[in-house]
Amino acid sequence: MIISRTPFRLSFFGGGTDYPAWYRKHGGVVLAASIDKYCYLTCRYLPPFFEHRIRVVYSRIESCQTVDEIQHPAVREILKALHIERGVEIHHDGDLPARSGMGTSSAFTVGLLHALYALKGYMPTKQELAMESIAIEQDRLHETVGSQDQVLAAYGGFNHVTFLTNGQISVTPVVVSAERLKELNDHLMLFFTGLKRTAATIADTYVNDLEARKRQLRIMKDLVDESLSILNRGGDLRGFGELLHEAWQAKRTLSAKVSNPEIDDMYAQARAAGALGGKLTGAGGGGFFLLFVPPPAQPRVREVLRRLLLVPFKFEFAGSQIIFCDREEPYTEEDRIRTIDAIRGGKEADLLSIGSI
Repeated sequence: MIISRTPFRLSFFGGGTDYPAWYRKHGGVVLAASIDKYCYLTCRYLPPFFEHRIRVVYSRIESCQTVDEIQHPAVREILKALHIERGVEIHHDGDLPARSGMGTSSAFTVGLLHALYALKGYMPTKQELAMESIAIEQDRLHETVGSQDQVLAAYGGFNHVTFLTNGQISVTPVVVSAERLKELNDHLMLFFTGLKRTAATIADTYVNDLEARKRQLRIMKDLVDESLSILNRGGDLRGFGELLHEAWQAKRTLSAKVSNPEIDDMYAQARAAGALGGKLTGAGGGGFFLLFVPPPAQPRVREVLRRLLLVPFKFEFAGSQIIFCDREEPYTEEDRIRTIDAIRGGKEADLLSIGSI
């Protein structure tokens, strides 16, 4: 049996520039962090005593005879890519709900890929986990998703992620003191709006015509460097919150579906109570509201948003991990080549194009 634990993420600045349609032409950059809220995947080979060969437990329960019968798209494609030929049982548990803007679907993909690799006796690098998860979601499932969520889920930490026009991705940890990171953490409040949506549905309204949104995306990209400057120079962090407000105003113009009157009203109330800035996490449309609030103002913000669920969190730095491992099957180099062929049609170089600086 294998159990993987994979973190969800918060994206602060640069979201939107991590879509291949954009960064393959213009480059992209994101400032984001993983948090101590996780996706857990339990996998084991299924004994041959049951009527079904495959059992998948998530918000639904699927009992199947073949991989092609599986309705969950990520589970189906990962099992195909890894050539899992034995019966298998997969259980999912998560600390946060799906379709909430916290990178939950990519954390699921990274975590399941990690767990099934471990079940076969292979421990992938964070580079492999990130790039192969991107390939599964974008190339095999054809989902309208960016590339930051998979990177943050695999690597963990507080990172400056750069997306290059040649398709390479560099991951640079933000080097500031633990005290500075705690100070930032203490200024952040995360509220669940209760509004669920599918990120790809929101993203579809603007990703297919990113060239028409150059001004907004360039603003978002520039704010990454400004926010890093604030973190690195020490002193008052208020400027970080003000940049979040500026980024949210730019993001709202990407599509009419990024926000709505209910969300705008929540945000206005929080700002009136002392929040300096904030944003909906992920593509927008619902999910979680991240707010930058000086600690003295946090009781007032909590009161005006009392109908919403406040979710305390801390940054985490481990990324996807195997937290329990009891395996029996060796994984050969021949298996690895077959997996690469399945995920990227034999383009091994693409799978190794993610670099860490």
